[in-house]
Amino acid sequence: MSVSTSTARLWVDRWEQQQQRYAIDREERFTVVADVVEHVTSGHPSPRVLDLGCGPGSLPARLTERLPQAEIVAVDMDPLLLALARARHPDAARYVEAVIGDEGWTRALGLQGTVDAVVSTTALHYLPESVLRTTYAELTALLRPGGVLINADHLSQEEAGFAEIAEFVGVRRAERRHAFDHEDWEAWWSAVENEPELRELCAERRKPGPVHADCAVTLGRHVELLAEAGFGHASPVWQVGNSYVLVAIRQ
Repeated sequence: MSVSTSTARLWVDRWEQQQQRYAIDREERFTVVADVVEHVTSGHPSPRVLDLGCGPGSLPARLTERLPQAEIVAVDMDPLLLALARARHPDAARYVEAVIGDEGWTRALGLQGTVDAVVSTTALHYLPESVLRTTYAELTALLRPGGVLINADHLSQEEAGFAEIAEFVGVRRAERRHAFDHEDWEAWWSAVENEPELRELCAERRKPGPVHADCAVTLGRHVELLAEAGFGHASPVWQVGNSYVLVAIRQ
C-alpha cells in the first residue's frame, strides 16, 4: 500500500517532533552516529549500512545527507512506518519489512556481501536478552571485520543509584528544553488512526504479531553480549543522561 508524498511529509514531520519528547538530544545523537559511520567507512566509495528498526526513515535520511553514496538497507516490522518511510524518504534506503530476531530475518534483507556498519536508534531496547544474544551473533556474520555496530538508545546502568541519577539528569535537561510540550507517543498513534489515507495500513499493523515491551537490558550487559558474539570491544562514544551511542567493533 502506497502513501502520498504530502501525507507522508505531514506524519513523518509530526513523528520527528513527537520523538523530541523522548530524546531531546536526538539530532546530536544522529550526528554522532553519522560521524562514526563516516570514520569507519573512510576510503570506501560506496559504504554499505544496515539500519535496524528504521521507523519512518529518520536515520537513513540523515545518513544520506552526510554520505550520499552510501547503500542503506533499512528494516522494520511496522508496515505503516515503512510506508511512510518509502514515501517521505524514497531514495534514502531500500526498505525491508521483517521482525528483527525472527528465524530467517537476515535472509529477508537480501544483502549481497557484508556491510560496513549496522546502526540502530531507539529500537534495540525492545529486544529481550535472549533475542539480543542471537541477533548480535547473526550481525557478526553480516559485518566485515573492522566494521561496527552502532546502537543509539536509552540504556540503564546496573547500579540503581547511578541509573536514577542518569535518568534524573535526562529528565531535567528535557524540561529545560521544553521537550514535554511535544505530542507524546500515544497521541501520535491515536491521531494516525484517524487519517483516512492510512486506515488500511493501521489495520495491517494491528494484526497479531510480536508485542513491543521495554526489556531494559543494561549498558553493561549489552557490552557483555557483544563480546560473546564476537565484537572485540564495545564502549559508549557519547552520552547525555541515560541516552547513549554505544559502538562495538567487529573482530
